Amino acid sequence: MSLIVAVNGAGGRMGQRVVALTLADPEMTLGAALEAPGSPAIGRDAGELAGAGSCGVAITSELSGQVDVVIDFSTPAGLKSIVDCCSERKIPLVVATTGITDRLRAEVEEAAQVTPVVMAPSMSLAVNLVMKLVREAARVLRNNPAGVDVEVIERHHRFKEDAPSGTALEFGRIVAEEMGQQDHVHGREGRIGQRPRGEIGYHALRTGDNVGEHTIVFGMMGETIDLAVRGHTRDSYAYGALAAARFVVSRPAGMYSMADVLGFE
Repeated sequence: MSLIVAVNGAGGRMGQRVVALTLADPEMTLGAALEAPGSPAIGRDAGELAGAGSCGVAITSELSGQVDVVIDFSTPAGLKSIVDCCSERKIPLVVATTGITDRLRAEVEEAAQVTPVVMAPSMSLAVNLVMKLVREAARVLRNNPAGVDVEVIERHHRFKEDAPSGTALEFGRIVAEEMGQQDHVHGREGRIGQRPRGEIGYHALRTGDNVGEHTIVFGMMGETIDLAVRGHTRDSYAYGALAAARFVVSRPAGMYSMADVLGFE
């Protein structure tokens, strides 16, 4: 039986790729394509906009009809609107939008009390695997007597609006959870003195059309470990979102992560 998918943010770069890959998947059907009111994409055929050919699904600003799951690659404002809709109609939801506030995150968690939600700072298989490796490295290195300096370097395209990326912040959260750093420093300038042990540094680069790179540096006396992951196309995130959609439709209400989707212990 085909899974009926709605894509929120269907006019954006990521939304278009999710639309195209949904249309290419024989086990999925595009049931709706959504954009913010006033978007120039409203009324256009979602498949044509995504470069996948006409599919007969026009982009609208409101979700009508029956769908099995919503994939959100929009904006914080777009996410808020679809969270309310999914909560009211108990539609499973995949949240891939980043840069959201704590208040909006709380609203997503409230919606998860009545419908299943997958929420992750990155939908990429490779990124989530590296998160697992970063956690293990932090756990092993936390008692290094000479100390460990952790830096997170991320690089994205010039159009990205939030910095550092949600994925970079999640890498930092994982490290701090295992190693106990209290200070999170974003860039450095001037005579700031020696580096304290209890901090994690973040550095955000914005260049061209880079779809996403993250390097987590564990610097020690005499040696360094770099754990790096690089995206080559947006399809890595889109395929992850489709995997999350397949996962979430068969789950009870609750909050899930990509670790759950991928079966990581």
